Amino acid sequence: MADTDTGAPPKPLLIAAACLAVLLVAGVAVFGLTRGAEPEAPAADGPLPLVPVPAPQSGSPDCAKLVGALPHELTSSGNTLVRRKLADPAPEATVGWGTGDPVVLRCGLGKPPELTRTSQLRTIDNVQWLQVEGEGTATWFVVDRPVYTALTVPDTAGTGPLQTISDVIGANLPAVPLRF
Repeated sequence: MADTDTGAPPKPLLIAAACLAVLLVAGVAVFGLTRGAEPEAPAADGPLPLVPVPAPQSGSPDCAKLVGALPHELTSSGNTLVRRKLADPAPEATVGWGTGDPVVLRCGLGKPPELTRTSQLRTIDNVQWLQVEGEGTATWFVVDRPVYTALTVPDTAGTGPLQTISDVIGANLPAVPLRF
């Protein structure tokens, strides 16, 4: 009795379909193995490349004190982010944690242009922050200390880094009146 009499597809068609499925699986496996890491992605243990930004007070004693007090690790959404070595030329008074989308702190920046008398500020552990949204990140500026400091965090980071850095800033830099 022929396969077509039972309503099943012919054997050659079944064999061809099985061969195509095997080739597809093999192709996906080879692609996954040979693709490797993205060339722009920094190695997990390699130096973190950061572009310099104007930071006129980055060499100040306040920034030196703050950077010296920063932790080796941050907790972000239940993950541990380890402090990274920065690639040369490393911006002064700048620290990064984690891989992929790292958390980056920069001390000694100029006054953020978004800071006005009507800006919405958030107080975390007695430190006043101004949030500036970016694409996939937010940059939080400390606005009530002797030096402006920015903490850039990916949207997936949660509040852990912000809380930890607030504690360190509160313990090491005195509060000052807002400067508009």
